[in-house]
Amino acid sequence: MVFGLPGRLGACCVFRIAMTGFLLVLACFPSVPRAAQPALQTNAAMIIGDDRGGLLTDRLHQMRRLLIRSQPVEIRGDVCFSTCTMLLGLPNVCVSPKTAFGFHGPSRSGQALDGDTFETASQIIAGFYPVPLRAWYLSTARHQIQGVALRSGQELIAMGVKTCAPRHASLIQ
Repeated sequence: MVFGLPGRLGACCVFRIAMTGFLLVLACFPSVPRAAQPALQTNAAMIIGDDRGGLLTDRLHQMRRLLIRSQPVEIRGDVCFSTCTMLLGLPNVCVSPKTAFGFHGPSRSGQALDGDTFETASQIIAGFYPVPLRAWYLSTARHQIQGVALRSGQELIAMGVKTCAPRHASLIQ
């Protein structure tokens, strides 16, 4: 199994197919005027609690749904690791200064990828990050295959990610 997909395709091929489809969604939906999709919009924010990541394909599907709905995302938990950090690429995302973000390089079940696949996957993942974070990811974090390279929400805010407005304790579930 490669990136959570069964079959005989190589990691590079499967990854490129998945990312090409997702990048097409990214290219198409932000240009659709909000008035053209009123039934799909929601003002209710999705609150991300402690999210340690998961399969790339699952995250891409989640991000597609969030884009289609123009749904705001608030990353407020103690941790946002691995594929959770890709949510930083959404247009309506904010982060808590207290959340710890964990980044690592692309791998197949924790095992290093061949050079071409690693480079392609790294560049695609980096494309979800604001420019200063992207530069750090490409120079440092992508080389972390075991464990994660940490950045705080406060550091991401200093890099240009929007800060989530404070919430009353009674509103957080």
